[in-house]
Amino acid sequence: MPNVTAHNPDYVAAVHAAFERQPFMGFLGAQVAIVEPGFVELRLAYRDEIGQNHGYFHGGVLGAIADTAGGFAGFSLMPAGSSVLTAEYKINIIAPGKGSELIGRGRVLSAGRTLIFTEARLFVRNGERESLCAVALQTLRGKSGGPGVAF
Repeated sequence: MPNVTAHNPDYVAAVHAAFERQPFMGFLGAQVAIVEPGFVELRLAYRDEIGQNHGYFHGGVLGAIADTAGGFAGFSLMPAGSSVLTAEYKINIIAPGKGSELIGRGRVLSAGRTLIFTEARLFVRNGERESLCAVALQTLRGKSGGPGVAF
């Protein structure tokens, strides 16, 4: 990982607070597991409502977890009162998402003044074994400012 610095001393609390304001993540049942500067891990237990007809995590769920893990990895580096918004992402599903839990690990690859590039790797857990099922690349647009900043 590149040398990254969180510009908000309360970045962990900021990530958790912003994540809690995302109704879709709550609807899915996703949880923040790890927050470090430039890195966020999300976890989501499998249930039929978020699966597809073969019993795998639905591709839309994979995309949502990848987008959110990468987005919050980028957000963890932003100054207090800032925001990020996804400009683009591409996901490659490389194996079926079949498992009891989906793990999304978002990592900042490069952070500039306005653009942040991230990678998210998605794993499924089967017992103690984790298997890579998807990789996503993402471009975020960051904006500094006071509370309530919007694009």
